[in-house]
Amino acid sequence: MPAIARFRYTFSVLRRPLLAVGAISACLLGTAGYGHAQGLPLIRDAEIEALLQDYSKPIFKAAGFGGGRVTVRIVNNDAFNAFVLDGANVFIHTGTLMQANTPNEVIGVIAHESGHIAGGHMAALRARIAKDQTRALLTQVLGIGAMVAGGVAGGDSGREAMAGGQAIMQGGNNIIMKGLLAERRSQESAADQAGLKYLTATKQSGQGMLDTFERFKQQEYLSDQYQDPFIRSHPLSADRLARLSQLVAQSPYVNQKDPPSLQLRHDLMRAKLSGYLESPTTVFNRYPEKDKSLPARYARAIAKFFRGGPGALEASVRDIQSMIQENPAYPYFHELKADVLMRSGRMADAIPSLREALRLAPDSPLIRVELATALQGTDSPGALKESVDLLRKSLVEDQNARAYRLLANAYYKQGKGPEADAMTAQAYFYEGDVKQAQIFAKRAQAQLRAGSPEWLKNDDIINYRPQT
Repeated sequence: MPAIARFRYTFSVLRRPLLAVGAISACLLGTAGYGHAQGLPLIRDAEIEALLQDYSKPIFKAAGFGGGRVTVRIVNNDAFNAFVLDGANVFIHTGTLMQANTPNEVIGVIAHESGHIAGGHMAALRARIAKDQTRALLTQVLGIGAMVAGGVAGGDSGREAMAGGQAIMQGGNNIIMKGLLAERRSQESAADQAGLKYLTATKQSGQGMLDTFERFKQQEYLSDQYQDPFIRSHPLSADRLARLSQLVAQSPYVNQKDPPSLQLRHDLMRAKLSGYLESPTTVFNRYPEKDKSLPARYARAIAKFFRGGPGALEASVRDIQSMIQENPAYPYFHELKADVLMRSGRMADAIPSLREALRLAPDSPLIRVELATALQGTDSPGALKESVDLLRKSLVEDQNARAYRLLANAYYKQGKGPEADAMTAQAYFYEGDVKQAQIFAKRAQAQLRAGSPEWLKNDDIINYRPQT
C-alpha cells in the first residue's frame, strides 16, 4: 500500500480523550484541536522516522525517558506544529519538518515538547480542568440562585439581583480562564528551560528553539485566523522570549552547528515530503532543474512520477538509478525505486530493490512490510511464507495495522481462518475501530487454542472498554 514512500497513510485513533500540551492545548480555549479528536492522520516512513529517531534519542535520554518509552509521530498537516497528548508520544507536523531550515530547529521543538512530558504537564492540566469544572459548576449554581431570587423578588431590587447573578457567573468563568492561562504560561516557560537543559546535556545549541519562537513572536500581531496553531498554543511574552534568549546565549554550545551529514539528511527529508505531499508543479518551482543538489534531484524524481503521462515511470526510475549509482549505500533511494515500481503494478520488479534496501537498513520494520507487500503481489514459490516471516518479525518491533492486514491476507490464503480473523481484529483495533475489532476477535476466539498468544490478544480486545 504505497502512500508516501510509502507514505503509508494510516489513521491512528486515540482510544481515550487526551489533552494536548504544547501545540494543541489550544483546544482547552475553545479552538479546534486534536485533543479530543477521534483520530490523527499519521504518516509512516522509514527514512523520516529513522532521522527523527536520531534527532530525539539523545534528547529523550537526557530527559530520563529510557529506551523506547517515547516515540515521535508524524502528523500529515502543513501547519508548523508539535504537541504531546500523553507521556509516550511527541506528535510533529509535516509542516514543521518542511519549514524548519536546520536539524537544530526540529531538535529544539522536540526538546521543548520533551520538557512538557518530563514536567508531567498533561496530568497537571487534567487535574486543573477537573478542579475548574467543579468550581465552574458552583459558580453557576450561585449565579443561577441569585437570578432566581431576583426573579421572585421582582422590581428594581429583583433586576439588580438578576444582574448580580449574571455577573457572578461571568466573573467566575473569567477567573477560571485566567487561572488556566497562567498555568499554561508557567508550563511553557518550564518546558523552555527543561528543553534547553537537554540540549546543553547533549552538546547542542538552543539557537534553533529560539529561532522558532522568535519567528512566531511576530505572528502574535496577526488575527487568530492567520496565526499558525503553534503560536496560539505556545503563548509568548516578552519576558519569556527575553529569558529564553538569555539562556541560549549562556550555553557553551550556542554556536554549535549541525554536522553537514545531518543537514543533508534533513534536506533530503524536506525534499521527500515535498515530492510526495505537494503538487508536481509546486515541486518543480521549489526545486528547479538548475538546482543539481541531491535533495533537489530527489524531489524531482518523485514529482516526475506523480506528474504522470507517457514515460513518467521511466523518467523517475532513471533519475533514481542515477542517485543510487552515486550513493549505493543509501537504503532509501532503493526503497524509492521500489515504491514507484509497486505503484505501477510491477511488484516482482520491486523485490530486488527492497531486498537491497532491507540489507542496508536491516532493522527497519517498515521496509520489511514493504517487501512483504511486494512478495504477496507475486505468485513466486515460497513468497507467501516469506511474507509471513517478514510480517511477524516486523510486528515484534512495530505495531502496524497494515502489517496485521497483510498477515491476515496471508493466513487466509494458507487456510488459517481463525488466525486470519485474529490478525484482522488486531488491524481494526490499531486503526481505532473497536467495534469491528471485537466482531472479528469473537469470531476467531472460539477456534483458537486457549492461552495461546493470539487467544490472549483477542481476549484483550473482546474485553476492552474505552476509558471515558
